[in-house]
Amino acid sequence: MRPILTFTISPSLPPELEDLRELAMNLRWSWNHETIALFRRLDSDLWEVCNHNPVRMLGNIDQKTMIEAVADEAFLAHLSRVKRDHDQYMAAESSWYKRKHGVEAAPITAYFSAEFGLTECLSIFAGGLGILAGDHLKSASDLGVPLVGVGLLYQQGYFRQFLNQAGWQQEDYAENEFHNLPLTLELRADGQPYTVTVNIGEGQVAAQLWRVQVGRIRLYLLDTNIPSNPQAYRDLTDQLYGGNEETRIKQEILLGIGGYQALRQLGIRPDVYHMNEGHSAFLAVEHVRTLMREHSLSFAEARELASAGLVFTTHTPVPAGHDYFTGDLVQRYLGKIISDLGITFEQFMGLGRREPSNVNESFCMTVLALRLASGSNGVSELHGKVSRQMWQGLWPGLPEDEIPIGHVTNGVHFRSWISHDLVGIYDRYLVPRWREEPSEPAIWARVWRVPAEELWRTHERRRERLVAFARRRLHDQLSRRGASPGELEFANEVLNPEALTIGFGRRFAEYKRAVLLLRDRDRLDRILNNPHQPVQVIYTGKAHPRDNLGKDLIKQIVSAAREPRFRQRIVFLEDYDMAVARYLVQGVDLWLNVPRRPREASGTSGMKAAANGVLNLSTLDGWWDEAWLMAQSANDPIGWAVGRGESYPSIDEQDSVEALALYDVLEREVVPMFYERGSDGLPRRWINSMKASISSLCHFFNTHRMVREYTELFYHPAASATNRLLQNGARQARDIAAWKLKVFAGWKDVNIVRIETDSLSAVKSGDSVTISAWIKLGNLSPADVQAELLFGRVDAKNEINNPVVSIIESTTEIRDGAVKYQVAAVPCCYSGLHGFTIRIRPWHPDLPGASQPPLILWAKE
Repeated sequence: MRPILTFTISPSLPPELEDLRELAMNLRWSWNHETIALFRRLDSDLWEVCNHNPVRMLGNIDQKTMIEAVADEAFLAHLSRVKRDHDQYMAAESSWYKRKHGVEAAPITAYFSAEFGLTECLSIFAGGLGILAGDHLKSASDLGVPLVGVGLLYQQGYFRQFLNQAGWQQEDYAENEFHNLPLTLELRADGQPYTVTVNIGEGQVAAQLWRVQVGRIRLYLLDTNIPSNPQAYRDLTDQLYGGNEETRIKQEILLGIGGYQALRQLGIRPDVYHMNEGHSAFLAVEHVRTLMREHSLSFAEARELASAGLVFTTHTPVPAGHDYFTGDLVQRYLGKIISDLGITFEQFMGLGRREPSNVNESFCMTVLALRLASGSNGVSELHGKVSRQMWQGLWPGLPEDEIPIGHVTNGVHFRSWISHDLVGIYDRYLVPRWREEPSEPAIWARVWRVPAEELWRTHERRRERLVAFARRRLHDQLSRRGASPGELEFANEVLNPEALTIGFGRRFAEYKRAVLLLRDRDRLDRILNNPHQPVQVIYTGKAHPRDNLGKDLIKQIVSAAREPRFRQRIVFLEDYDMAVARYLVQGVDLWLNVPRRPREASGTSGMKAAANGVLNLSTLDGWWDEAWLMAQSANDPIGWAVGRGESYPSIDEQDSVEALALYDVLEREVVPMFYERGSDGLPRRWINSMKASISSLCHFFNTHRMVREYTELFYHPAASATNRLLQNGARQARDIAAWKLKVFAGWKDVNIVRIETDSLSAVKSGDSVTISAWIKLGNLSPADVQAELLFGRVDAKNEINNPVVSIIESTTEIRDGAVKYQVAAVPCCYSGLHGFTIRIRPWHPDLPGASQPPLILWAKE
């Protein structure tokens, strides 16, 4: 039955404990161990029952406990200390951003993402993308970066995972109780909720706004489950990545367009919009539409102005990870918006197609974002390269390494992932500044001062806690399935708290190869069940509900774990979440990651493990390819690589070869080194590798470094470009749009007529040659283009290797309508076969590379 009236009951706290409410409502507690300890001190068992949710905990705590806390001077002193630290943090008096950039007229960045992984009790994330987004906000908070987050508030969020008797993944969608979560419904001055109304096709969808306080950062979430909406629209924000393509496009319209409008209703006018993956790319369209209306601009003019402030991050090299929508869906749900833009439907579809005029091609959100953003990046050095290969067709004729997609390597938020025990060691030996300035290499070099025994005993305690946690978790799993008393008793004995423990926690996608270790089970048996050097593996992870192949991989692992020879050595933990992840990355000895190169964009779980002194064993893909090269150049023994990044003619051959390499590394290097003990019982070489890993990797693979890079390489340049284009009634944006129109119309008449050089028959090293080009520009002028010389050694395939690119300046000499361009002296420094070519491109000094017209003309032989 439905209520005729609803109201919210908030926790009743004694005045002396009222500060607990403020602490609970700010997610800074999720990365502040002292605040967590304060809530645990109230009732440790209830903290666990409430899934680490202080808001729910305060609403369910026994009144007797509260009375006792008021009478406990030590507790009150603890509360006062935590509150004082919280207030100092929120004041942001000494943040990095304030010290480096000040706060006067600081540009605001809006960070849009379909998911945010902030804490396990707020289930609005599915995996790595969401965790990365959550860590991004946390580091932005710590650094004091002026940023606001925008996402969707899912009534059910992502699914809870459980396995049936056959080991097949089942999904359960639990309702999020918004009023028992660290969420605040954003209210207007009259006490009514802020709502935004979005046109989605023929209907209007209303969404109310909730705010999550993430330290100093505000995250706004849109929720459509309100009475004014028809039931179909109330269900729109039910599930993350649920439903079909129709649900997905409606959710992404709500996220991008609704989120954009919500900020404006709140009086927030960002200078920069950061699209974290393509899910929110419709915000770029809404930005163009709004600028057209506010500044009386044409679509082309508003596009230039909008693009200046758009930043896009792509996260996957896997084709299935990019959203595609049919023309019918686009027409149905975006028809009115397209009409407002003043362009045809086909022109709009062209914004999301690799080939704009190909009517058979679907609309891709990634293509839309790449076409409209002034700055785009992958999330590791290798992923940047792979992304340039994937999307090279958007810039036809441009060499792969010049495609304007860069990279900002992902990181992790250390305070969210490093164990409390290790934090104490870092505080003692690294100096406390590591918390605020983890990007300084000198800080992490001090890890060599940590006594080997202290580091190892701390790690052993974490492994013991992991084993105890895994046993409890497995016992609960078996109990839910109706296991026999004997099976439940067995769960209390699995795993050995002293054995070499390998962790694997991933999304179960086929390319991540969770079962690579199971490829030769007899050999695995010999490795795991060596009586003198035992090894054990803890698996965890979810498959997408519609990914039956991923579910089958889980089933294979569960099946292996049930074999008598592996029952003590292999465990699969259900319902992978942030709590499970913390136990795992803090307690295992070795982190296993074996994606099929180059399918992993970055991966961050191994970074979390490394920050806890856990060694990595991984294929050279994603972040580990980068980390491995960094460590090899410094000769640091940070872990192990499976293979050396080779290419294979088939997937089966790649898997076969790399499985053998994995077994070899474990048998010959990993296991012997772990069990190699000195007279004091310490694995000295292993501990040295732990220190080398911490020292070499932690200064770089953290989100403080990552957010600083985004701020200085993307956010500030984008804000400056936006402000420049806005001046004088957006005069420059109008001029650029007119210039592009002229360039596109006149490019057909541009021609490199001929090339002239000195004699090239007897060139010696140390000589220089003069090269000239005669170029007809038609209606364009030399100021509209940039002519470039590419010069370098020629390989066996008749390709110029790593050419040096030089700008060729125009002269005043004109012959037969062609302008003479000349390089007076090209130095010939080395012997061997060399070559050159010339190209000409449109060029406007006020446009970043990604926004230059995708036109290029190469000299013909």
